[in-house]
Amino acid sequence: MPTTKNIYRKILIWRYKYISEKQFIYILSILVGFLAGFGAVILKNLTHFFQHLLEGNLVRDYHHAFYFLFPIIGLTIVYFIIKYIIRNKVSHGIPSTLYAISKRKGIMKRYQMFGSILTAPITVGFGGSVGLEGPTVATGAAISSNVARLFHLNQTSRTLLIGCASAAALSAIFKAPIAAIIFAIEVFSLDLTIASMMPLLLASLSAIITSRFFFGSDVLLPFEITDVFTIGNIPYYLILATATGLASIYFTEVYDRIQKLFDKIDSPVKRLLVGGIGLGVLIFFIPPLYGEGFEVINNLIAGNPQEALKNNFMNLDLTNVWVVIILLFGLVLFKVIASALTFGAGGVGGIFAPTLFMGSLLGNCVSKIINTTGLSNVSESNFTLVGMAGLMAGVLHAPLTAIFLIAELTGGYELFIPLMLTATISYLIAKYVHPYSVYAMQLGRKGELITHNKDHAVLTLMDINRVIENNFVPVYSDMDLESMVKQAVVKSNRNIFPVINKKNNKLTGIILLDDLRPIMFDQTLYKTIFARDIMQHPPEIIIIGLDKMTDIMRKFKESGAWNLPVVKEGKYIGFISKSKLLTAYRNKLIEVTS
Repeated sequence: MPTTKNIYRKILIWRYKYISEKQFIYILSILVGFLAGFGAVILKNLTHFFQHLLEGNLVRDYHHAFYFLFPIIGLTIVYFIIKYIIRNKVSHGIPSTLYAISKRKGIMKRYQMFGSILTAPITVGFGGSVGLEGPTVATGAAISSNVARLFHLNQTSRTLLIGCASAAALSAIFKAPIAAIIFAIEVFSLDLTIASMMPLLLASLSAIITSRFFFGSDVLLPFEITDVFTIGNIPYYLILATATGLASIYFTEVYDRIQKLFDKIDSPVKRLLVGGIGLGVLIFFIPPLYGEGFEVINNLIAGNPQEALKNNFMNLDLTNVWVVIILLFGLVLFKVIASALTFGAGGVGGIFAPTLFMGSLLGNCVSKIINTTGLSNVSESNFTLVGMAGLMAGVLHAPLTAIFLIAELTGGYELFIPLMLTATISYLIAKYVHPYSVYAMQLGRKGELITHNKDHAVLTLMDINRVIENNFVPVYSDMDLESMVKQAVVKSNRNIFPVINKKNNKLTGIILLDDLRPIMFDQTLYKTIFARDIMQHPPEIIIIGLDKMTDIMRKFKESGAWNLPVVKEGKYIGFISKSKLLTAYRNKLIEVTS
């Protein structure tokens, strides 16, 4: 009876014989699209189940105080799931995917396929002020990465399939397939070629069909534009663009600072208590911060801000437009704090939904100020939609995704000009202050982020351990000339010798064959000259863990050396030669661009 391993081997052999690499990628992109779409369905349904069970019944039938308890309970459940069931850290969705592409050759661990499914619905369903888009992308990306490994695909194909899964996840959630494809290209820095476009299209199409099969024609933001854009409103959209750009800076700054504060807390239990209680207090006093917030967004788009703000704890008069403006602006300020506290406490989610939430509120707020002060009479619903695009462009550094997402959600391109204007200006303002998006901030600071700069991308993907050479014969600083000749020069086929400390193996210098050649045949010097007398400092030293490939290339360029020593914590490891480095670069470039 054939074993599973034999059947698997036969499938691989059959595939190599009868299906080309390109055709197989197409097939897998459809499969990945379906699986990512199905993952989105599971995440969304589980979240809605928890929200309906808790918020719909317990809060309505019992007491408003449950708004304080729910987030703490949810985050505690997530903590125990991660500790005792998953037993691995469940990182934020899109940053963990970017890290896998940049530093793990597109390889994601198996637990990442189900980690977000087990934790994100509980985080959001119990009131965590984050979104489901990041976890959905991470789930799809992990599935695609492991499918690629199952069929022994190379790094380039794995990365492409991760991009396909990301596009599929967003396509399934928003039913916006074009914006989803652009998102994968912008955020994951995929090359827009025929080879990548077709798999992205197939995955996005497969996911949206899956989503429509389960959800029908329901969309997160059901809206059709009724107010037309007029050229006279451009100055007011410039005001909105500036406001969303500044809000994007505020979002990134506050989010980053709160995360750094939580990083200083060693105990996960303490982080849970601090973040959980802080979030519970915020949601108790500001209930619209509960969960993703799409219901609030829909109320604003529909022109019902009173419905969105009806649970304000001070019972303020919502017929006064200035009261509404102040409450909306307060929500903009506190949403990012609530999201950061959710993450800091150990919750699992994404920042896509909070970004849309803040953008819609800010857009509505700006339009109300313009209308109330008598500057003009602008469409509040249009400003609400364009504000979402502005903040998304600024926070996520994805202006094209922002433009096409809102255009697709509204079923047309009537707002294309204000969308382009607002998204572009907001993006430029935010990028001037913060070069990297919230997704890419940590990797970008380390220089480990894959970007559309092909040279930088190839260097980032290269593995330093693959170019280190170890066939250099070392000498010790106290070795005399005779020992160096007999134990090093005679045995080595290289013209450079590392000088290391015998006690701790630390590099103290180097000796070139040219330094030895004038004296190596003079036997009268054999016992009087030592390695420490003729060694020299290397022109540069490569430090593992500190130097990136871009730094190594720069050191070779500035020093003019052909070989540079490599150390780790001061200890000698080997050498990197310029010729081997350039060969590895060329091979990686061919692999990435093929």
